[in-house]
Amino acid sequence: QVQLVESGGGLVQAGGSLRLSCAASGRTFSSYRMGWFRQAPGKEREFVAAINGSGGNTYYSDSVKGRFTISRDNAKNTVYLQMNSLKPEDTAVYYCAAPRVPTGVYAYWGQGTQVTVSS
Repeated sequence: QVQLVESGGGLVQAGGSLRLSCAASGRTFSSYRMGWFRQAPGKEREFVAAINGSGGNTYYSDSVKGRFTISRDNAKNTVYLQMNSLKPEDTAVYYCAAPRVPTGVYAYWGQGTQVTVSS
């Protein structure tokens, strides 16, 4: 079983920055992809970013590309989301996720961390 715990959310003004962290446990961290998703009030959960096991490949939604950076430290079993140039529309609960093997479908989720961007 995989356990994921996010931290780092908070309230920030537009144009500011936050860094989210997600600590993982339960299996060999470096062997699998990790993702960040978000859900705003009244909206469906949406993909934000993902990173492969080695950290060599990253993927972003168009809405955050160029502003957010996903990274990981496999020695610390932690994945990060650096968020710069934040906008009010980035306000959401942010979740990290891990896939179930061998399907690759995201099946393990953290509890979420609230990010609020004021205008």
